[in-house]
Amino acid sequence: MRKIFNILSKKFTDDNFMHLIEDIEVFVSKILSIAMVIVIAVAVFDLGVYLVNELWTTDYGKFNKVLFNLFGLFLNILIALEILENITAYLRKHVVQVELVIVTSLIAIARKIIILDLTKVKGIDIIGLATAILALSISYWIIRTSTKN
Repeated sequence: MRKIFNILSKKFTDDNFMHLIEDIEVFVSKILSIAMVIVIAVAVFDLGVYLVNELWTTDYGKFNKVLFNLFGLFLNILIALEILENITAYLRKHVVQVELVIVTSLIAIARKIIILDLTKVKGIDIIGLATAILALSISYWIIRTSTKN
């Protein structure tokens, strides 16, 4: 019994345990990367099918409504690419890059604003989006200025 305890205590020293945790983080990040590539491929295919379908079936003069949906789909793919970039940056440096996370968040809010139907939202929703943009913009500025020095 004492032998087993000694073996386990050596396996679970701080350095060995942290190495095990890091290996698990890398493994999960790789799985997330593969899953995100699959999501992006499906989204691009879906965008292509939607684009071709809407170009041939939309009546003349009604493409403006379809255009907002297309912008939303394009920005969804861009957001997915940014998330993939976040994951791969983590795999390269083993550090979450806050600047990338903030940029991804800004893109997501920009997508929301671009596809926003002003007839269906309340003023408080717009104030909330504006506050989020302001907070993220200030955060981005602080990070950019602090990393330059």
